[in-house]
Parts: sequence; structure tokens; C-alpha cells
Amino acid sequence: MKKGLLGIIIVVAVIVVLGLSLKSSYNNFVNLEENVNQAHAQIENQLQRRMDLIPNLVSTVKGYASHEKEVITSISDARARMAGAKTPEEQATANAELSSALSRLLVVVENYPNLKADQQFTQLMDELSGTENRIAVARKDYNDQVAEYNRKIKNFPGVLIARMTGFTEKEYFKADPKAQEAPKVDFGGNG
Repeated sequence: MKKGLLGIIIVVAVIVVLGLSLKSSYNNFVNLEENVNQAHAQIENQLQRRMDLIPNLVSTVKGYASHEKEVITSISDARARMAGAKTPEEQATANAELSSALSRLLVVVENYPNLKADQQFTQLMDELSGTENRIAVARKDYNDQVAEYNRKIKNFPGVLIARMTGFTEKEYFKADPKAQEAPKVDFGGNG
């Protein structure tokens, strides 16, 4: 009878230890996933800040370079795609398109010395530059959190617990491959 009771105690102890281990691992996954979500929210926050600056920048440029409609339209279109992006991959692609459109705008600005000297334009460009830096930092922080989370759910025994509890791999915020290409600017005057 003592052997049976001892066996039951051992089985209960093993179940309790496994349950506590499962609870601890699950809570760790929850915390890591929340870190990823928080880092992604910071990217969205900075992307929104940039999108809020762009209309003012475009308006300022329009006053000086009204015949540069193609560049201004490309910025508006890219901004609209950015607003509609939902996943990190869609956001990265839209971000690359918007960055490319802004690069073309900056090339156009070089033809307008009065615009470059405009105080409002200079202030907007400074704010945009600061925002671009914050976006880069937010992307790095997000990707660091994703890497930590993904490693945890891929390592043993985490992989077993992650599968049982529905935790899946997260997407990195990757630059669009087209972002490596230099923007093409046409001064042929089709506008």
C-alpha cells in the first residue's frame, strides 16, 4: 500500500512540475509576443508620423514646383498604399515605395534653390529626416524582438509548447528588394 501511495505522489509531483514548466513557458511566449507587438506599434507610430509630415511637404513643394505633377502624384499614391498596408511585409513594401517617391522629390527640389532656402521646407525636411532615423531604429528594435521570439519558439522544448498553444513564427520587417535600386528621375518634362 505504501508503494502505491508513493507512486501516486511521484506521478502527481511530475504532473505539477510539468504543469508549472508549461505555464512558465507559455507566459514567456506571451511576453515575447507582446514585445514584438509593441515594437511593431512603434514602427507604425513612426510611419504615421512620416505620413502626417508628407502633405505639408508636398504642399510646400507644389508652391515652387507646380509642374512636377508626376513626382507629387507618386508620393500621394505611395502614401495611400502605406495607409492601406496591414502586415509587416506590406508595410515594408509600401515604405520602400514611399521612400523611393520621397527620393525623387528630393532630386526635383535640387532644381529649385528658393525652395531649398524656404524656412518651412527646411523645417519639414529636418522633421522628416529625424522621423526616418526613428523609423530605422524602430525597425531594428522590431526585428530584434522578432528574432528573440522566433528563436524561442523554434528551440526545444519551446517548439513543442509553441505548437500546442498556437504560437507561430513572426515576419521580419524587411526592406523591399526594389529599395536597393536608385530612383529613376526623368527631367524630360512629361508633366
